[in-house]
Amino acid sequence: MVVVERFVVRSAVSLVAASAAGVAFAVVMAVVWTGWAPVREVDQAISEGLTRWVGGSGGLGAVLGGITRLGDTATLTGVTALAVAWLLLRRRPRVAAHVVVTTVGGGLLGVVVKELVGRLRPLVEVEVATAPGWSFPSGHTLGATVTYGVLLLVFASARRARRRLTSLVVVVVVLVGCTRVALGVHYATDVLGGWLLGLVWLALTTEVFRQWRRDEGLPEAPLSGGLAPEAADDLRPLAGRPVHVPSDLRLVAARLLVVWVLLLGALFALGSWLTAAGPDVPTAWDRGVVEWIAERRVPGWDAAMGKVEAFSGTWPVMGAAVVVCVLALARTRSWRPVLLVVLGMLGEVTLFLLTTAIIERARPAAKLPEHLPPTSSFPSGHVAASLVLGASVAVLVVRGTTRWWRWVVAATALAVPVVVAAQRLYTGVHYPTDLLGSLLLALPWVTAVTLATISAAPPAAGPGPRPWSRPH
Repeated sequence: MVVVERFVVRSAVSLVAASAAGVAFAVVMAVVWTGWAPVREVDQAISEGLTRWVGGSGGLGAVLGGITRLGDTATLTGVTALAVAWLLLRRRPRVAAHVVVTTVGGGLLGVVVKELVGRLRPLVEVEVATAPGWSFPSGHTLGATVTYGVLLLVFASARRARRRLTSLVVVVVVLVGCTRVALGVHYATDVLGGWLLGLVWLALTTEVFRQWRRDEGLPEAPLSGGLAPEAADDLRPLAGRPVHVPSDLRLVAARLLVVWVLLLGALFALGSWLTAAGPDVPTAWDRGVVEWIAERRVPGWDAAMGKVEAFSGTWPVMGAAVVVCVLALARTRSWRPVLLVVLGMLGEVTLFLLTTAIIERARPAAKLPEHLPPTSSFPSGHVAASLVLGASVAVLVVRGTTRWWRWVVAATALAVPVVVAAQRLYTGVHYPTDLLGSLLLALPWVTAVTLATISAAPPAAGPGPRPWSRPH
C-alpha cells in the first residue's frame, strides 16, 4: 500500500511539473513574440555584458565554443546513434525507437517554433560568434535537453550510475544553454525557452511510452527507476559481472612497457639514419617518389584526397575510437575490447609524439596543403593512428563473431590506413620512409596489446561461447 501511494504521489508531482513547464514556456513564448520592452531590454543587457566579458578574456571564447559543441547537431546525432546502436545490440528495439522518435521529434519541434516566432539573433557590440537561422528557442539548448534527457531516462535503470549520470546530464544541459548566451548567438529567453520546451516534449513522449507499457501489461514503475526498469541488466556495461583482473597484471604491464621502449629505440634508430645527412636532406628514393607523385596530381584527385584528409585527422580518429569502444562493450559485455583500443591508441600517441620531438625531419618540399601540424615528418601520425585503430577493429570482429561478414568488416578496417597512407603521399606531406616508420610503430604495438588483452582472456565461466577466451 505504501508503495502504491508513493507511486501515485510521484506521478502527480511529475504531472504538475510538466504542466508548469508547459505554462512557463507558453508565457515566455508570448513575451518574446510580442516583444515586451522590459524583457527585451534585460535580454539585450545580458547579451551585451556577457559578450564584452568573453571577448576581452582571451581564450575563454574557445573554451565556450568547445562546450557549446555538446549541443550541436553533429554531436547530438552521434550520441543518439551510439545509444540506439547500444540498445539494438542489447535487444531493446522499442526503447531504441523511443529514443529516435524523441530526439528527432524534438529537433523538428524546434524548427517549427523558430519559424513561427521568427526572432532575430542578438546584435551586440563585441561579436564573439555567429550562427544562422532564427533565435527562439535555442536549438542547441533544446537538442541537449531532449537528447541527454531521454538518454538519462533510459539509462537510469542502471542503479549504480544513476546519480552520476543525472549530475552529468544536468551540468551539460545547463552549460550548453549558458554558452549560447555568452557567445552572443542567443538571448537568455531563447535558452530558457529551449529548456522549457525540451522538458515539455520529454514529458509528452515519456507519457506515451509509459502508456504503451500499460497496454502491454507491464508493471508501473517510477521514473527514478528508468523508462524500462526490466531492461536494467541489458543497459549495464557488464550486467553485474566482475571485471577480471589477471594475477600476472604487473608482468603484463612490464611486458608492454618493454615493447614500448624497444619500439621507441627502433624508431629513434631508423629516424636517426634517415636524417643523418640533415633534416632537410631526404634519401634519393624518398625524393624520387615524392617528385613522381607531385608531377601527376590532377584536380579531381586533389579534391578526393582533401576529403580523406578531413576524415583522417585527430578528432575523427578519436571519435571513431570512441564508437568502436562503445559498440564493442555493448556487444561483448567485456572491458577487454575497450582496453585493446585505449591502450593501442595511447601507446601510438605517446610513441609518435616522442619520436617527432626527437627526430626533427623536415617535410617534403612538394607538399600540397598550406596548413600542417607543427610535428616533424617522421613518422606519419595519421597512418599510425588509423593502422592501430583499423587493426584493433579487425581483431575484435574476427574474434567476436563467426559470421561471414566479419571478413568484409576486417578488410574494410584494414583498407582505411592504406587509403590514409596514399593520401599522405599524394599530398606530399610525408616521405615513403615516414610511412615505413608508421608501420614499425603500429603493427608491433597493436600485436603486443592484443596479446596482453584479448588473447589473454580467461576461459568462459558459464555456458555458451565467449569470444574473448582462448579456444579449448
